[in-house]
Amino acid sequence: YCVVDMHAITVRQDPAQLRRRCLEVAATYIACGLDPKKNIIYCQSHVSGHAELAWILNCFTYMGELSRMTQFKDKSAKHADNINAGLFDYPVLMAADILLYQADLVPIGADQKQHLELTRNIAQRFNSIYGDVFTVPEGYFGKVGSRIMSLQDPTRKMSKSDPDGCVFLMDAPEVIQKKFKRAVTDSDTHVRFGKDKPAISNLLTIYSRFSGISIERIVEQFEGRGYGELKDCVADAVIAGLEPVQKKLREFSADKSYIAEALKRGAEQAAKRAERTLSKVYRKIGFVPRF
Repeated sequence: YCVVDMHAITVRQDPAQLRRRCLEVAATYIACGLDPKKNIIYCQSHVSGHAELAWILNCFTYMGELSRMTQFKDKSAKHADNINAGLFDYPVLMAADILLYQADLVPIGADQKQHLELTRNIAQRFNSIYGDVFTVPEGYFGKVGSRIMSLQDPTRKMSKSDPDGCVFLMDAPEVIQKKFKRAVTDSDTHVRFGKDKPAISNLLTIYSRFSGISIERIVEQFEGRGYGELKDCVADAVIAGLEPVQKKLREFSADKSYIAEALKRGAEQAAKRAERTLSKVYRKIGFVPRF
């Protein structure tokens, strides 16, 4: 479980804030249930293999492939004053993140399909030249909740760049309630799931993921009931689901030495695994072995 600080700098970051947020992300992983004694948690920049493999994969990736990436086009529009090479090239670093550890399955949202396909293409291209080097990964998509949309614009994915349209893990209950009360709805008043009901379908998806109740069952429960009641129920489910995470996150965030030790141990474990792949790649492409 990687804290992707190298990806973060494709847009300008305040150094102190970036360090703080990286520690917060690591604490969040643990608060959500990842035991650092059983799982490898580390910062991307602490394992040099990510950057090393990314450079090699750059030499097997075509400009045309990268120029077709939808997220590059979106981010370029948002950061027109800073369209840097890293922003254009970060899908290759993402491919390195995956291929470095010979991943079989990659749990991703639907918005990341294009990046995974690029990863598969790069792996297959490399393998066709040098033999069976990389595992070609498959995507794992949840049946419900693989794409959560903005509460203010259900045609766009939920994003931290849209504070009113997203829920942060540490939002207070009253803030969460307010955000769902202000969530946009669809034109008619029927609670149902469908492509023609993007706003309500999004709320139903969120409710289902937090409550464990199927969308079909929720629709039955809200037969004849209004959008206001649905919003209240979704907010209550999210608040209840986040409460234990928030409690643990406050505890872990206060113990910086625990987080630092977990990251140090995780980086050492990840580096050992990464080195196995890198050594094989270096040998295949003809680099002189390290002495």
